[in-house]
Amino acid sequence: MLISGFNARRSVFGTLNLHTGHTLLLEQKRRRAVEFQEFLERVRWHYRGWPVAMLLDENSIHTAQSSQALAEELGIRLLWLPKRSPHLNPVDHFWRHGKEAVCANHQYASITEETQSFIAYLQSLSPPERLLKAGVFSKHFWLRL
Repeated sequence: MLISGFNARRSVFGTLNLHTGHTLLLEQKRRRAVEFQEFLERVRWHYRGWPVAMLLDENSIHTAQSSQALAEELGIRLLWLPKRSPHLNPVDHFWRHGKEAVCANHQYASITEETQSFIAYLQSLSPPERLLKAGVFSKHFWLRL
C-alpha cells in the first residue's frame, strides 16, 4: 500500500514576454536544474538574435552554478526577485489563473491529462489576456516597461 509522497507530479516551465504576451511552455516530469537548463536552451533557440532577460525567484534550480553558467553561455541575463516575494512575479499570477481555471475542483483521469489541459488553457488566452492575468496592466504593477 502506497502512502502519501508518491503522487504523480509534473512541472511546467514557462516564460511570459511582458511586452508582447507571448508564452513559451515546457512540460517536464521533474523539476530539477537539468530540466530548467533544457528550458533555457529552448528560450534561447526561440529568441535567437534577441536579447533575453529572465526574472526569476532564487529557487535552487535557477541558482545552480550549472544553470547560471549555461544562461551566461547562451547570453540570457538572469534577474533575481527579492526573497519571499512571489507577489512580484507576473508569471506566478498568470499560473494562479490557470490553476484556478483548470486544476481547482476538477478530477482528471491522469496527471498528463491535467497538465495538457493546463497548458492548453494558458495557450488559448490571447496575448493581452495573458498580460492582464499576469497583472502587467495594473496601475500597481511594480515593473515599468
